Amino acid sequence: MSKTVEFFFDFGSPASYLAWTQLPQLCAAHDATLVYRPMLLGGVFQATGNASPVTIPAKGAYTSRDFSRFARRYGVPLNFNPNFPINTLTLMRAATGVQLYMPERFEALVTAIYNAIWVEGLDLSNPVVVGQALAKAGFEPQAILALTAQQDVKDALKATTEEAVRRGVFGAPSMFVGDELFFGQDRLDFVREALA
Repeated sequence: MSKTVEFFFDFGSPASYLAWTQLPQLCAAHDATLVYRPMLLGGVFQATGNASPVTIPAKGAYTSRDFSRFARRYGVPLNFNPNFPINTLTLMRAATGVQLYMPERFEALVTAIYNAIWVEGLDLSNPVVVGQALAKAGFEPQAILALTAQQDVKDALKATTEEAVRRGVFGAPSMFVGDELFFGQDRLDFVREALA
């Protein structure tokens, strides 16, 4: 039986970014398929009553330091975005649309958005900045924007978000190996064990 890791993520989550920097290599090492599941974290929070750690100042400050520790451990850049929290509705619709209609370009889009937010610290709530980031990655910004307006793309993102909540997701990143849920980028060791 082939192994898969379902990766429920939102670009606005620094923990999702950190998990994304590790999951492709982790899956490759265990001959597992990484299945990207773009969801809207705000919708998950609304449905579950959860909230970002930054809503509690002491927890937010600690979490930021902890993310920096993990970035150093992983050997990846992480710059906490000064525009955080970012409204990611358009970005997650873009991911969903590209996944549906341009799957061969999906990983390039994910890389471009994650780097723009968590490496370059850009304000991706600004449509002009989004367009610049997309163009820099070789996308036609107007084509991606058109995708985000399609009803089937909106419906697909909503459906994935609702599925995540039904399956017990309350935050991002959330990963499934089979029916087993692993929450948080600091739980990748458990994902690794589940694949082994």
